[in-house]
Amino acid sequence: MNGDSGSHRIQAGTATLEPFSLVRGDLFFRLQRRLGLIPADGSGILRRAVLYSMLCWLPLVVWAWVAGRMLPGDTADPLLAHYDIHVRCLVSVPLMILAEGTAQAIVPTGFSQFLRRGIVDGNMEPAFRDIIASGIRLRDRVYPWIMIAGLVLAWTTVTFIQPDPDEISWAKEGADGRSFGAWWFLLVVRPVFSILLLVWFWRLILLGIVLFRIARLPLLLVPSHPDRLGGLGFLCWFSLVFSPLVLALSAAVAAHWAHAVLHHGVQVSSLYVEMATLAVVLVLLTIVPLFSFTPLLSRTRRQALADYGVLLALHGRKVRQRWILGERVEDDGLLGAPELGPVADTQTLYQSVTAMQIVPASKASLIAVAGAAILPMAIVIAIQWPLQEILIGLVKTLL
Repeated sequence: MNGDSGSHRIQAGTATLEPFSLVRGDLFFRLQRRLGLIPADGSGILRRAVLYSMLCWLPLVVWAWVAGRMLPGDTADPLLAHYDIHVRCLVSVPLMILAEGTAQAIVPTGFSQFLRRGIVDGNMEPAFRDIIASGIRLRDRVYPWIMIAGLVLAWTTVTFIQPDPDEISWAKEGADGRSFGAWWFLLVVRPVFSILLLVWFWRLILLGIVLFRIARLPLLLVPSHPDRLGGLGFLCWFSLVFSPLVLALSAAVAAHWAHAVLHHGVQVSSLYVEMATLAVVLVLLTIVPLFSFTPLLSRTRRQALADYGVLLALHGRKVRQRWILGERVEDDGLLGAPELGPVADTQTLYQSVTAMQIVPASKASLIAVAGAAILPMAIVIAIQWPLQEILIGLVKTLL
């Protein structure tokens, strides 16, 4: 048992179930470990977050300072005014590394709940184990990473040949307008950001594939479960795995908007549609993998309403026979069943089934993800609007 996954192993029946991790064991993880970035007995998350951040940001700042391109007094278009570069290096890149810790804390524990809650019983356990094993094999395959490398290489080549003039305007010098700062941004900062972003998109897809396969099993849901998801309430945890990614993306885009507002005269009001679109897309991204369970939840709710409706109708009829009509009830086992209790309890039971959701997303998880998406945008809006009004509107939106 190694240091990577031993603490998360799940005892399923008589065999040990290999835990499913989104981050440990894949090619990116193994490569970083081989380079000494990840220790043999841990993840080195904080160390890597600082290292990647400084690798991207520090050379730019040192060059800009030496070249007189850092501060507003030195040049008309200083590096300091390009907030998107600083946020990308100091906020987004570290967040996408730190998100690995969130994923490792939530995902293995989340999958263990299928067994611990009895949603997967002994008959389904072999199929469940096969799905987890196939997910691990897919995670460890090389082909997705070849595609990621190809996409990053293609995007880096295109943006190097035809960069956005505003992105490198602070670093223009010489005949071709390229300086060390421009080269470093185009060939280091952007590729590092792109790699981390695509890695997390792949992890999102991978989680969706595994959950889709599990959702096809005849899972044993409990329609009256208080989580209103038949016992699948723990699925809401999975959306929190990607909240750091949501914050990282929103912060990078919001910083670009802030630069446009403060230095190019763009009105914040002209960005509202883009902000709303980005927020909706980011929130949807985090819950898309969970939609695999919507058909199962819908079928379970529909069948439960029919079954519980019949049961409670029979119960109510017997209550009426005994206490309203004064008739003798031959088989009063249903009336005396402690599981059902009095009429008030049976109504509560039926209402709990009626309240069952078909989308595994809780209010708390949606608020957490939406908050991560909206917070950077609220800062941009605060440039031209009073902060108090923004906070009041944000609270009303979330609550």
